[in-house]
Amino acid sequence: MTKTPAAAPVLTRQALNRATLARQLLLERAPMGAGAALAHLVGLQAQNVKPPYYALAARLAEFDPMELSGLMAERAAVRAVTMRSTVHTLTADDLLTLRPLTQAAIDRELRMFRGGLDGVDLDRLAALARAYVEEEPRTLARIRAELLRHWPDADPQSLGIAARARLPLVQVTPRGLWRRSGQVALTTAEHWLGRPLAEAPAPDDTVLRYLAAFGPASVKDMQTWAGLTRLRDAFERLRPGLRTFRDEHGVELFDLPDAPRPDPETPAPPRFLPEYDNLLLSHADRTRVVALAHKDRTWTGNQAHCTFLVDGYLAGLWRLEEAKDGAVTVTVEPFGKLTQAQRGEVAAEGELTARLLAADAPSYDIGFGVVAPK
Repeated sequence: MTKTPAAAPVLTRQALNRATLARQLLLERAPMGAGAALAHLVGLQAQNVKPPYYALAARLAEFDPMELSGLMAERAAVRAVTMRSTVHTLTADDLLTLRPLTQAAIDRELRMFRGGLDGVDLDRLAALARAYVEEEPRTLARIRAELLRHWPDADPQSLGIAARARLPLVQVTPRGLWRRSGQVALTTAEHWLGRPLAEAPAPDDTVLRYLAAFGPASVKDMQTWAGLTRLRDAFERLRPGLRTFRDEHGVELFDLPDAPRPDPETPAPPRFLPEYDNLLLSHADRTRVVALAHKDRTWTGNQAHCTFLVDGYLAGLWRLEEAKDGAVTVTVEPFGKLTQAQRGEVAAEGELTARLLAADAPSYDIGFGVVAPK
């Protein structure tokens, strides 16, 4: 844990909360398009199809899900493995840069499966898999089956992981399109986009973009977001052009000089977030948004839940359900008691979220439930 000199200004948890919410477009909805928001946020985590749409509904004024869906249909945005070796929805331009940058994290995941790859020539595997998926997009099951023909004694799951790690695979449409999503079929980024990947870049530009979207932040914070290590050198190269602070525990934080750092008492309206929202996953110390008492309450087994914020902090779970007649119900489950005013604000935000995501619904209903304490 690196500590900065005592003279560096201290940012309280509340100050970090408001600064991060401002960067994340969560203090007020931004009047920008989906593509600009994807670029500003450096992608959105997307293990499932709906989270990127929910994430932008929380952040953009007058968001229309068809805008993001259109970007994907036009191949201006894609779903692919990048940061933390997880699937993100990114702009096509960002994928071509961020995939090479995050390759080390993806390679680290592959090392966990090397026991199932005895005797497998990974260069040959990559060449065979590339030819196979560029012939036409293939499901992971078909990729595994094809590779098993060449290495019948290998572990099928490990073969699939190896193909995903050695090749920049993208999920082709209609996967990811709004209300049209199909099964996951894969081809290479180069084949899908008609452009080569960048040479593995220095991380400096991505450090600046991370700070713009998630700062103020420590080196360890960015390493958590990217799934990378050894980023200290990049921060040190950039130090002359950055401002430094410290948190209440003395940890050094970096930031862009002119980035927004609102008054800590700035009101923060409720916001409804998807499962896996990057706000909750992109710092080593998540207490700027998640109280320690709630840190394990967004999961049940392997199931992640959609969450909502009250006064800038994680405050409970929510879900949206559509009936056969198109009517929409949003169920809100707070972790604790909300004031009458907070309940009214949460209900209003829930209805707005539902209207953004299901504009043609004949009716909207907001209900409150209770989350059992852990």
